[in-house]
Amino acid sequence: MQLQLKAETIERKKRNSWRKIVQQRYLLLMSLPFVVWLFIFHYLPLWGWTMAFQRYRPGRSFFEQDWVGFTNFVQLFSDERFYLVLRNTVAMSFMALIVGYTVPIIFALLLNEIRLITFKRTMQTISYLPHFVSWVIVAGIVTKMLSTEGGPINELLMALNIIDQPIQFMAKGEWFWWIVTLSDMWKETGWNSIIFLAAIAGIDPEQYEAATVDGAGRFRRMWHVTLPGIRPTIFIMLILSIGWLMSIGFEKQFLLGNPMVQDYAEVIDLYVLNYGINLGRYSYGTAIGIFNSLVSITLLLSSNYIFKRLTKESVI
Repeated sequence: MQLQLKAETIERKKRNSWRKIVQQRYLLLMSLPFVVWLFIFHYLPLWGWTMAFQRYRPGRSFFEQDWVGFTNFVQLFSDERFYLVLRNTVAMSFMALIVGYTVPIIFALLLNEIRLITFKRTMQTISYLPHFVSWVIVAGIVTKMLSTEGGPINELLMALNIIDQPIQFMAKGEWFWWIVTLSDMWKETGWNSIIFLAAIAGIDPEQYEAATVDGAGRFRRMWHVTLPGIRPTIFIMLILSIGWLMSIGFEKQFLLGNPMVQDYAEVIDLYVLNYGINLGRYSYGTAIGIFNSLVSITLLLSSNYIFKRLTKESVI
């Protein structure tokens, strides 16, 4: 009897599943191109990870390559330069996470409090514009601003008698991390605040009215209404940001860096370019990519697990 009931339950679930598929067939067809795109550009290239276990030589077929096991990984973890690069990557990633994650939230909160619609939209548009400027131009602007020859920053500091002579900002390695972080903050704050502004727009206005009736001022409403209202969005974006922690890129460091700050500017992606692709060590570069991906997946799953235990919310 129990087996018959179980079989009937399974059959009923199958019928319901097929019914949902038929009902949502147009939505499934609309998503099909994106699934195909995801498979072709994100899953199919994983076959290339086999290069990390070979001494890859271009022009040879897959079966003609020399298999070397974990030799490339042994070389990677034996290279002192790699640990220096890893330090730079982790440091700049955490600085970008702290500054580039909290500032857009604060900016969205303050922008939401502006009551003049025209001024608010103007500020939004102005804050978005730097996102569409390439890093080549941004690097040129930052270098000119910090220049010792007529740079506005040095001129201002000397005019205020804070310094006696221009400071070579771009030649000080210990300042390079902050230069990159603040440049990225200026470029991306407006764009990153969009999702938080959208989340704020979804908060029920009656909550603000009730808080106002109870005597709450603007900052109280921000603290007790706005922030709790966008808390799920904040946690989800934080989890995703932690997952991308190691994927800092190399454009900023490549364009703003110079030989005098090389020990502070080189990150993993730039290390792959310099010691992998440029030297024809494709297998070594692939090994670095695998390490980077595994660390990113570990960070994503760990952060998701922790936040799920603390807040009962997750992205996976």
